[in-house]
Amino acid sequence: MGLTVPLRGWTADVDRFQTTATNFFDHNPVGNSNVFFPITIDGALIRGTEVTLRSPRTWPLGQFHLAYAYQTAQGRGSISGGLTDFSSGGGYFPLDHDQRNTLNTGFDARLPRGVFAAATVYYGSGFTDSGGPAHLPGHTTVNVTIGKAFSDRLSASLTALNVANSHLLIDNSLTFGGMHFNNPREVYGELRYRFHY
Repeated sequence: MGLTVPLRGWTADVDRFQTTATNFFDHNPVGNSNVFFPITIDGALIRGTEVTLRSPRTWPLGQFHLAYAYQTAQGRGSISGGLTDFSSGGGYFPLDHDQRNTLNTGFDARLPRGVFAAATVYYGSGFTDSGGPAHLPGHTTVNVTIGKAFSDRLSASLTALNVANSHLLIDNSLTFGGMHFNNPREVYGELRYRFHY
């Protein structure tokens, strides 16, 4: 269920969702390895609230945006199918990608002479710690883009991801891909040309 409210060019969206599932697909690691068996859990409950806010596109300098989400992802019961046997001890338990708070905010600027710039800040409160019901520490990254439009069809830009070059553990669940750290600072350039569309 959601609601969109326009106000003097601003747009605010609020929605609430809930997903209930039986025989929910998940995975279980083989010991301390990067190999896992596909399994299904008796049940899952995923619910959350999302809020987004956007400034008017008619602002002379650009557009502000903000998106916030609060979400829980929980499993219930024991293994109901798959290639392994496991019991959670009953009740609800957090699934490995249960990150409660997520925030993304930024500004896209339109500058003179076809120059444009953007900055975004991303915050995550931390996924579930594989050692128990606690969560990993929160993490924040900043991304910046600057570019120039030479014509309606041709533009070039330079983007830096994770500007502070922070090194963060974002997921320590034992899945097929292993433990996940955020990427170090990445810088890339883009040359864009639009043809007849």
